[in-house]
Amino acid sequence: MTKRLHKVESDFTARVIAVVRRIPPGRVATYGDVAAAAGRPRAWRAVGTIMRTCPAGGVPCHRVIAAAGRLGGYGGNLELKRALLRAEGLLVGAQRVRDFPARRWAPALRAKSRNTG
Repeated sequence: MTKRLHKVESDFTARVIAVVRRIPPGRVATYGDVAAAAGRPRAWRAVGTIMRTCPAGGVPCHRVIAAAGRLGGYGGNLELKRALLRAEGLLVGAQRVRDFPARRWAPALRAKSRNTG
């Protein structure tokens, strides 16, 4: 059972990392957006853990933020997260991404709209 659970977690981690790698520069997604796109919509806390301990290089973890445009965490270095997002052209205040709705990248919503139209 433990081996199976580890594989499920590894598969989810791989899906999360794949989703995060697709977030384009200058855009952000919430932990919930990433969890939904990775197939587990209620696993937003697990996404946060994966981002905090991300084992893979080249993953733009700084583009994953909390609900409503709040910055969330970044391994305890919010100033670095803020700087990385600003370098990509986002307007970032002390705690939030400004103009969050326009900067939000939600692949699950886009995939859904493509299939219905």
